[in-house]
Amino acid sequence: MMTGPMWAPTQAPDLQRLLAFHPQPVPLFPIACTLALIAYTGATIRLHRRGDRWPVGRTLAFIGGLISVLAVTGTGIGGYGMRLFSVHMFQHMVLSMLSPVLLLLGAPITLALRTLPGGRRGPRGLLLSILHSRAMRLLTSPLVTIPLFLGSLYGLYFTTLFDVAMSTWWGHDWMLAHFLTVGLLFFWPIVAIDPSPRRAGHGLRLLELLATTPFHAFFGIAVMMSTHPVVGFFRHSSGIWRISSAGDQNTAGSIAWAFGEVPTAILVVLIAVSWAKTSDREARRHDRLADRTGDRELHDYNAYLAALASGSADGLRRIEPAQRHVRSS
Repeated sequence: MMTGPMWAPTQAPDLQRLLAFHPQPVPLFPIACTLALIAYTGATIRLHRRGDRWPVGRTLAFIGGLISVLAVTGTGIGGYGMRLFSVHMFQHMVLSMLSPVLLLLGAPITLALRTLPGGRRGPRGLLLSILHSRAMRLLTSPLVTIPLFLGSLYGLYFTTLFDVAMSTWWGHDWMLAHFLTVGLLFFWPIVAIDPSPRRAGHGLRLLELLATTPFHAFFGIAVMMSTHPVVGFFRHSSGIWRISSAGDQNTAGSIAWAFGEVPTAILVVLIAVSWAKTSDREARRHDRLADRTGDRELHDYNAYLAALASGSADGLRRIEPAQRHVRSS
């Protein structure tokens, strides 16, 4: 079985070699991305044929996510990731932070629910049962997703697990799939376009997103400032193509430290915009209710406060049923 350096590139990296087609021994990710593209495109065509619309922006986001996965697994970036810590870290950041966000913005679960056939026992029913299962609720809990997300950094690079995974291309593929899967689980409730087992409010989504930021930054700084190799696998890169292992590790830490800022900033903006739209819808709903009731709710509330101030028990008994009636309407 081939080890990493045996099938990694032997020439010094440049832009052309980094972007050239260079799949792994078994091109699992190119095959998976091709199948995902076919399934997604077929579903949108089905919607179009029955007269339903699907936002173009979602399609573009999903395709962009697939392209980002291919860009770091099926090109020279994937190969040079076996030689240079910095290139590997770029792979990690793309697969765990950029690709998941783009794929989730494409709303693939929503698209599947709108196009899959069958009732409870069909494909659509199976997907719904998975979404509503206890296992999925557990997997999307922040008590699970946040430790998994941070464990992909600290638990992988600061232990011997990284060297074990990088010793074979099967282990390497498993690690890349792990980055993507953990990123999807972490960002799924935060992006909150697709239905999920756990619906969090805007404030909680922001809190979950920002909770990992200091730990992510500290990891990058720790890698940058380390005076010894963080992972033993890349010791062989010392002096390769006149790139020192210390300099390469410093670059890897810089990528880990800085890369997370852009996806985080984008999601903060998206959540803030969604929050503002939700507040606006609630305000319009309240205005419509006030128009129907002649602002009766405000009048009753003011009367309720007046009754409290005067200590009138009879007034409270008369007002409270009216308030409950208005709220229920």
